[in-house]
Amino acid sequence: MIPTDIKLHKASKTLTLTYASGEEFTLPAEFLRVHSPSAEVQGHGKPILQFGKLNVGLSKLEQAGNYALKLTFDDGHDSGLFTWEYLYELGKRQKELWDDYLAELRAAGKTRDPNESFVKLML
Repeated sequence: MIPTDIKLHKASKTLTLTYASGEEFTLPAEFLRVHSPSAEVQGHGKPILQFGKLNVGLSKLEQAGNYALKLTFDDGHDSGLFTWEYLYELGKRQKELWDDYLAELRAAGKTRDPNESFVKLML
């Protein structure tokens, strides 16, 4: 599904995608960053947990051919091409994917905040 409208909201750090079907998804930059399709994040089949991305924003977006968007994040990450199909899937599954991500963070003892870390005490 190709969006009919794409809006980058730098102040709220979100990307809004609107579709001909009437569906609209507002995806936070942090969500997009931790679900980047890049090899850095996807790890060639074994995803690498991203953490400390709470404050990340989107600085730029560019169309890549007729099939994807190239998103540039303000932490310097810009290597993932978000295909139209992948963006639609992220929108449809946003709650499920976000809940899974938060559970993975907890299990790994990591946090969304780059200025915070957990210490597990063994008493």
